[in-house]
Parts: sequence; C-alpha cells; structure tokens
Amino acid sequence: MIIIESALNIIKANTTPLLKETKKQVEKAGGYKLCKDVYAPINMPPFRQSAMDGYAVCLHDKQIYNVIDEIKAGDNHQPILKKGDAVRIFTGAPVPDTANCVIMQEKVMVNGKSIKITDPMNLQDNIRSIGEQVKKGQVALKKDTKLTPAAIGYLSSLGITEVAVYKKPQIAIITTGNELVEAGTYLEYGQIYESNSKMLLSALYSLKFYEVTIHNIKDDYQQTVKALSKVIENNDLLLITGGISVGDYDFVGKALAELKVEELFYKVKQKPGKPFFFGKKESTLVFALPGNPAASLTCFYMYVYVSLQKLINNEREDLQRVQAKSASKFIKRGDRPQFLKAIYNNGNVEILEGQSSAMQQTFALSNALVFVSEEQTKIKINDIVETILLPV
Repeated sequence: MIIIESALNIIKANTTPLLKETKKQVEKAGGYKLCKDVYAPINMPPFRQSAMDGYAVCLHDKQIYNVIDEIKAGDNHQPILKKGDAVRIFTGAPVPDTANCVIMQEKVMVNGKSIKITDPMNLQDNIRSIGEQVKKGQVALKKDTKLTPAAIGYLSSLGITEVAVYKKPQIAIITTGNELVEAGTYLEYGQIYESNSKMLLSALYSLKFYEVTIHNIKDDYQQTVKALSKVIENNDLLLITGGISVGDYDFVGKALAELKVEELFYKVKQKPGKPFFFGKKESTLVFALPGNPAASLTCFYMYVYVSLQKLINNEREDLQRVQAKSASKFIKRGDRPQFLKAIYNNGNVEILEGQSSAMQQTFALSNALVFVSEEQTKIKINDIVETILLPV
C-alpha cells in the first residue's frame, strides 16, 4: 500500500502524451487541441463591413446628406456615392468602396430622403476593414490551441470545415459482477442495477472524451482473461470497476497478472478507494477502480483525471484546490487520509452526511471533495480546509 502523493507521481511518470494526429470536423472538434497551425483561407472580414446600423456616407463639409440607396447584410450591389451622398446601411452589410464613414442611426436626424448629421465624424468611423481580424494566409490559430466554442465559431466563420487535432485516447470501461443487470430489466432478488459504467461514461463525456466503449464481464476467470486481453490490445486506457479485491470471485487482479500487465501499484492509503490498482502493458494504461460507486468516482477524479489530462498534453493536470471555510463538523476515524463529499459555494464548504463508499446519493449532490490529511483527526466549524473542486 502506498500513499496518495506516491500514487500520483507514479501515474504522471507513466503517462505519456499521445500526440497522434487525427482529423475532425470543426463542429465536432470542441475540447481538442490543434496539432498544427491553422492558416486563414480568406480575409476576415472579406469585405469592408458596417459595424452598426446607420448610414454610410461620402464625407463633405456640410451636415446634410442625400440618401440614395439601402444596403442590408447579404446584399452585394455597389452603389456609387459622390460627396454628400449617403446610403442606409445595417450591421454586417458591405460598405460601398466610395463610402468613407458610417454614422450610427442614433446620431442622425431623418427628413424624407435626406439626413442631418448631429455629431462630428471621422474617416473610416464604424467601418470594419478587410482582414481586420485576420488576413488571408496569416495564422488564424496556433498549434496547441485548445478549441473552445469561441474558437469553433471563429474557424467556421473562415469557412474551415476540418482541422488537424491531437487524437484523444481510446478508452474502455469494464464492469464485473454477476449481480449487475441493466436498468430497464426486471430486478431479481440479489441483483442490483449496474451504474458505474454510466457514471464513468458521463464523467468522461463531461470532460470531452468521447471515444469510449463499455464491456460487461461476469465473474468467470477465463471470460475475464479473454475480455481484458482484447480491450488492452485495442485501447489506450482501461477503466475496470470491481473485481480488484481479494475475494473468491474477484478475478481481475489474477487476470491482469496472467496477461503480464505490469503492476505499478496496488492499494492506496486513503478512504474511500483503498483497493485501487494502476498498471500498464506496453502503452496501454490500466486503472482498476473499486466497485463501490463513490470510491470508484473518487479514484476517477483524483487519479484517472490526472492521467487523461497528461494524455492530451494539457498544462494543468490536477483539479483545482482551494482553501475554504467549513460549515460542518467532522470526526475522522482511523489513520487513512479521507476525501469527503461536499458542497462548495463562494469560499464556504459543507461536508455532507453519508460518506460511505457506496453512497451515490451524497455524491450526486456534491461539487467538491474536502481532503482530510493523515494527521488531521477532526474538523470544526469555521476551520479552513483543503477543498478539491470537481469538474461538474
């Protein structure tokens, strides 16, 4: 059994960024990182563009202008303005080449087919010049940029439909146990609905890891060996829930040993989540999580999350930790460090009732974990506690 810090260090040391290139449609590339520079195929904007609703004018030395036309967004005609001419124009519409200023409509008095300008104007006011954002051939986004919703919108505005990004890991979730049945089926005495795979799948999806498959294994040694052999071969990372303890029907550990998966550690001095395994076979990482749901999810956030971030070469690998004022009391039993399900809000944190490793209801309400070190024995109201913010 090892301590938390050692477990984290071993995981980081044995996780290598994938850095493999794949192509993604722009609308499906959110959360990925660019693996090469993206160059603008067009100017943005591609034409002189009005920044607001108003009037495009050809300036002269008087306040009165004759309105000769109207241009809406999407129009492509080019009226010719002489000095003293104006055209009604709308935001995003093309500004005629012969116009040299756009005056906002709030600064204009309209009288039939003429307007009077009430404020001073300057050349090129309220006109977005060609290539103001980016010019054709320039770098639009640099390599290693993470594609946020704004970045997706920006690339789409340039007419880009596909980008080269770093591949995300192929992940397999494996559940074990004869007692597990799918939700929606009849529940026999002694059976429970399987939930860990849905829980972990949702956690992965929320972090924008979508290349995930789920595999269900019964408590049979040969079936366990065969199934694990196949998923190890076809995936970058495995999440196994259950079967890692030392009971008569816990076959995962024995199967991993037969398949020559290198054990990097087994069991961590913590609560919940003590029976936790990490190993690797060649480049495939194997996490065997406890079967109890709260313990499984705690290990996912504390350890698997770190590995996932390193696989995709994110600079920040660990979840954010803050110091918060406790609104609750807590007495720790035993000498293991603990992760307590909690609700964090604006510098304060409430430790919830129901800290059992099987308690999903409490975790369902949580957005944080309070960390209680080995040396701590209790938490008092208003104590400052280390709080880990969950990505929920």
